[in-house]
Amino acid sequence: MSKRPLTASTPAEPGDRVRLTAEFERTQLLGILFGEFDRNLVGIENRLGVYISARGNRVQIEGEAEAAARARDVLVDLYNRIEQGQEVDAGMVDGVIAMSAQPTLAGIIRHDKDEAPTVMIRTRKKTIVPRAPSQVPYMKALARDDVIFALGPAGTGKTYLAVAQAVAQLITGSVQRLILSRPAVEAGEKLGFLPGDMKEKVDPYLRPLYDALHDCLPAEQVERRIASGEIEIAPLAFMRGRTLADAFVILDEAQNTTIPQMKMFLTRFGVNSRMVVCGDPKQVDLPIPASSGLADAVNRLEGVEGINVSYFTSADVVRHPIVGRIVDAYEGPGA
Repeated sequence: MSKRPLTASTPAEPGDRVRLTAEFERTQLLGILFGEFDRNLVGIENRLGVYISARGNRVQIEGEAEAAARARDVLVDLYNRIEQGQEVDAGMVDGVIAMSAQPTLAGIIRHDKDEAPTVMIRTRKKTIVPRAPSQVPYMKALARDDVIFALGPAGTGKTYLAVAQAVAQLITGSVQRLILSRPAVEAGEKLGFLPGDMKEKVDPYLRPLYDALHDCLPAEQVERRIASGEIEIAPLAFMRGRTLADAFVILDEAQNTTIPQMKMFLTRFGVNSRMVVCGDPKQVDLPIPASSGLADAVNRLEGVEGINVSYFTSADVVRHPIVGRIVDAYEGPGA
């Protein structure tokens, strides 16, 4: 069992430097905790401005009191995740560091090794937990609300988490079908004539959805469920005239829908269904950006019972810290 480090004998004041110790029972797990060439420790040191050293099963953290306490909590949380069988990578480390700054998330961050996280999604290949503060209410909404709008920049996990929740509900039988859709709008390039049948023509637009699926289900299950119709991946235009009952329906890149297309999509909602609409209002590829159906729908529907709107910012990017900085550079003052 992991032990929380002893606190200093006297209360630390803000700005004081302290030395905290964490002791871990299973030394064989520390290689995973530290990462290859101690890259996880280096990441924590760089992000929080602390110095971390290890000897045996003890880890010592030196730094400003609040930063050292956060670093300690991050290490304990990551160790507990490893004990639970979760995969710890650079993205996980960055996410846990980000959430350690949110006191309201203490119940999610500081779970004991024998206690499951309070917010998670289980799929065939992995158990997914929040990696950024904004993902916590979003994941709760995915499990609760009928229609969810997720707005924000790339890399914040909007579509990935929606696909994971959809796969989890398909596995448990809560829904009978998973329907993934995107508007087939070129993002600046003119692709011209695409050879092949209809599937081959639209697959390039839908590839990110396939990638998310394969991250949650074994490849053979993805192919089998697509062949049986349990999973359907189709352009938005194919939704017209249908009623989507007993289905988890995800619309990605929704900023590239027109207002009539968005109305058409939302009115496909059927019995025992759930819809998630993901997009970035600042990345519209339509000839007339003001005609985006995503912004129009949110303006009309935010606050309506059964509809949740989750917002993400560059601070919520979980792909790589530099992605958040790139988003800020493009969207900040003078952009």
